[in-house]
This record gives sequence, C-alpha cells and structure tokens, in this order.
Amino acid sequence: MDKMESTRDRLIQLLAENGDAYISGQALSEAIGISRNAVWKQMKELEKDGYQIEAKPRIGYRITKFPDKISSNTLKWGLETEWIGKTIIHHPSVDSTQAIGHQSARDGAPHGTIIVADEQTGGRGRMNRDWHSAKGKGMWLSLILRPKIPPTHAAQLTLLTATVLAEVLDQYDSINPSIKWPNDILINEKKTAGILTEMQAEQDQIQYILIGIGLNVNQTKDDLHQDIQSKATSLRIETDNEFSIKNIIQELLVAFEKSFDNYIEQGFLPIKKKWESYGFKMGKDIVIKTFKDIWRAPFLGISDDGALCTESKQGKSISLYSAEIEWFDE
Repeated sequence: MDKMESTRDRLIQLLAENGDAYISGQALSEAIGISRNAVWKQMKELEKDGYQIEAKPRIGYRITKFPDKISSNTLKWGLETEWIGKTIIHHPSVDSTQAIGHQSARDGAPHGTIIVADEQTGGRGRMNRDWHSAKGKGMWLSLILRPKIPPTHAAQLTLLTATVLAEVLDQYDSINPSIKWPNDILINEKKTAGILTEMQAEQDQIQYILIGIGLNVNQTKDDLHQDIQSKATSLRIETDNEFSIKNIIQELLVAFEKSFDNYIEQGFLPIKKKWESYGFKMGKDIVIKTFKDIWRAPFLGISDDGALCTESKQGKSISLYSAEIEWFDE
C-alpha cells in the first residue's frame, strides 16, 4: 500500500467510525498528519470514485453514501468483523486471486486477509479446471487463514466454507442452495459457486491455508459460455434480480468469521451436521466409478476428514476420497 492509499484508507476509517456525525477538517488533519487543504483534496478524489460526501463550513465532513463498486474501502465500510477483512487487497483484474493470495501469504499477510478482484483472467477450480470469472458479474475472492489446527484437518475448512456460503445464499428469496460433494454450490441442480482450498504446511504445522471462492452473481444466460449454460447458473438467472456483490462479500465475511470461531471452540461436528443438511443427494443413490468397478449406492454423508460416506458394491460402509461420481440421472 503506497502513502496515498494509506492516507485515504485512514481518512475513510475515521469518517466511518464517526458514522452520521460530522468530523472537522482540523480533526482529520491532526489525526492523519496532513494539511487541511490536503484533506479537502482527498475528499475531492473520493467524490471522483463515487463517494457522496457532505461538507459544511466550520462543521466538517461526513460520508453519506459509498459507491456499490468493489474496493478495499467500500468493503471495509460497515464491515462488522473482529479479524477477518482487516486487510483487503483489491485488484480490478488478476490472473487469479489464488495466485495473488499465495504471494501475499508468503510475504506475511495476516490471518483473515482478503484478496478480491472484479475479474479473473485465469480463474481455476478443482482438478485445475477453468473457472469463467466475468468482470463485475460475480464474487471472486480468496481468503488467507493461519489456523492453529493439524494439517490433517484442513479439509474441514473447505466444508465449513461451503456451509457458510450456502447459509448466506439461503437467506435470499427464491434461492435454495445445496452442496454437491465436496464443495460446489448448486441452485436447481446447476453450479453457481465453487471453492478451491490450497495449503502450505511443514510436517505438523500449517503455514497458511488459502480458500478461493467463485460465485456467479449477476450473469445473464448470455454471459455464460455456451458449453456450460446447461450446467451453470447465477443468482440473477435464478431470481431475475440483480444483487450487490459488495453486500454479498460482507455478509459472507461476517458469517465466515462467526462459523470459524465456533469451529475452533466446538470442533467439526456442528459443521458436519450443517453440511449434511445442505448435502445434494443425501440419502439417495449415486453412481460411483472407480478404476476397477462401477455401482450404485446411497450417499450417506461426509466423514470428519471430508470423505464421501457410502456403501461398497457388497453393501459395506466405506469412505471415498477420490472417485468419479455421477450425480445426475440421465
């Protein structure tokens, strides 16, 4: 962050803390360490970015409205969290937020850092599949975590993230999300979000976990590539309404922080139960293909380490970590 960005970030923080009350130019000048004229110039730059600022002579300034566009400042405005999102890295366009996240984590970015972009030109999902990340149409972000848990528990955070995202979407009318194992969010049996978790660890200690989330928000059907129109959807397609991406990100961060803190205190069992309440095809037959065999068996839930619980061809309980699953009946 350069000096100008740091000054502007501090300025907005002070205005946000003051809420609807005015704060004088002199008070801002002294708090930030710049002249009153420099404060005025910063206010004009904020107005160019779409902030609505009310200024009264001899009384001071206040922000009456933030632009709905995504930036580190607009995301911090009104974000009621204790630790998540205190550092936000925003880019208009990146290859992928995961790539930026890895570099930021290696450079010492703190626990709870958010990397968010308006567009990803090289977004990817599980198994290195492409993820189409249209500009200004969806939520493309990565979250840096430095949890004090064993590396063997890292998969639990992927499942936690899926439940948080499902719960956030579930609050909107006409959206009934489900989670397809392990971490795709479906609406009406079409994919609308994916989660990619990557970890850097040494022996029994996690250095950092990077959780990437891609959510289709305001795409129309024409915005989706023709080859995925039958398999993918967006919140707008499903509801015929446009959504504030900024608000969804803030709602996600608040919900994630609460869920993560509860997980650290209470363990994985509450997350497991919640995941299974959203689980796609829970209790129903799925088709399982392995290298040697193919069979139908019921999807019975998930294990503590994220494995798919089902039955073998002989009817015995088994856990699968990798297999080709046919979820949809032809």
